[in-house]
Amino acid sequence: MQESVLQQHLYKLVLADIINPVNDQLASYYKDGAMLLKRSKSKSSSGFYVDRVGKRLDLIKLVKDSECEILDFRGKLVVPTFVDTHFHWVQDDVCLMPKDNLLQWLKKYTWPSESKFKNKEYTKLKSKLFAKKLLSVGTTAGAVYCSIHQHTVLASAKEFVGDFIFGNVLMTMNSPDYLLQTESDAIASVRELSSKLKKRYALTPRFAPTTSPSVMKMSGKMAKRNGSFIQTHLSETINEIEYVLSIYSSFAKFKKVLTYTEIYDRCGLVTDRTIFGHGIHLSDKELKLLSKKGASIAHCPTSNGPIDEFGLGSGLFDFEKCNANKVAWALASDIGGGPFLSMIDVMNSFVYQNKRAKVKSATYVMALNRATNAGAKILKIKRTGNFKRLNWANFVVIDDIFSGRGSDSGEKRLEAAFKTNSGIKARKKTENVILKTFYKGNCLFGRDNG
Repeated sequence: MQESVLQQHLYKLVLADIINPVNDQLASYYKDGAMLLKRSKSKSSSGFYVDRVGKRLDLIKLVKDSECEILDFRGKLVVPTFVDTHFHWVQDDVCLMPKDNLLQWLKKYTWPSESKFKNKEYTKLKSKLFAKKLLSVGTTAGAVYCSIHQHTVLASAKEFVGDFIFGNVLMTMNSPDYLLQTESDAIASVRELSSKLKKRYALTPRFAPTTSPSVMKMSGKMAKRNGSFIQTHLSETINEIEYVLSIYSSFAKFKKVLTYTEIYDRCGLVTDRTIFGHGIHLSDKELKLLSKKGASIAHCPTSNGPIDEFGLGSGLFDFEKCNANKVAWALASDIGGGPFLSMIDVMNSFVYQNKRAKVKSATYVMALNRATNAGAKILKIKRTGNFKRLNWANFVVIDDIFSGRGSDSGEKRLEAAFKTNSGIKARKKTENVILKTFYKGNCLFGRDNG
């Protein structure tokens, strides 16, 4: 038995330049560092967790050769794997389609693409491919939007490796015939999936215009009973808000509603397990409501960015106002709306857009924290988000071409690793800079040149 344990190795020692996000202002930087991983003894949770992080010369003395596997990535950069709090995996094929108007983009490209997922074999193939893509960009946690079809939830829940929540979008009104659900079918799908997946499920009204108030109310009660999450879209564009309010002004119980957020609140969907995508155009009153109820925002800078940068031109998210109102937020790719799945592209866009608007507090340290720690907290994932002792060893190794090895500053090192030119070809390269992705200390993705 002892020989078998030694063969499996009790420890792994990761040698690299390591950046460990702590909060928006602080990321610990270990130049020529090391991270000691220890095998979990728990029968229910196999894998390796972080024992400690420090200087290479100090940690290498702590382990015996017979007990430890050395993972030598010296000169390369190691950071935690990423948490993507809002993405539509069924929209991957339309991520670079023209986006001059949100509602028109949905009708012309997104919804027809999602209709293909009615086919179970197509769904099975696409879910396997997308699972590999997630690992290739270092994303091992997030909030997933599927199509209306229940099997898209089950397929992605089976294939995606990591800590994800999954939801089938609900579309019971103002939707194309080929995606339109009856209210009873929509409610039945929530009942079945929420009961089956519990905390891994997310009730997902596509957004208020496509989901009737009665469905949102009834399904919301089911989600709460099962401890499921709630996710939907909120205040992404001005014309969307106008469209929503024009629809709900015709409903007797919503005639006096003045804001988009209030609609969801009246349906019982603003909770401490609710994640709203976007939240670009929110009033102070709405932010105070979100704060009071403990709801969170998934900020999608690449999707909300200018049209000439392959975004939807939604506007700049005011994260400082969010912070002032104590509303939790984290970064997300919004793949489909966002052009690339890479959270490196998302982080770089967040910093770039804010710097352009002269918002000086937006840094790469903040971006990394909001792409790791913050998302993990919103999704209530334990033992992930950074390299705190006893957290699972979830990390990526980043190509040293981008790493800026001479820097003694964590901020400068991250800037050198993440910053790209604004052109679409340069941004596309961010999907190829992850050399290896580790989940619970095991390598699940590696490039040939890694």
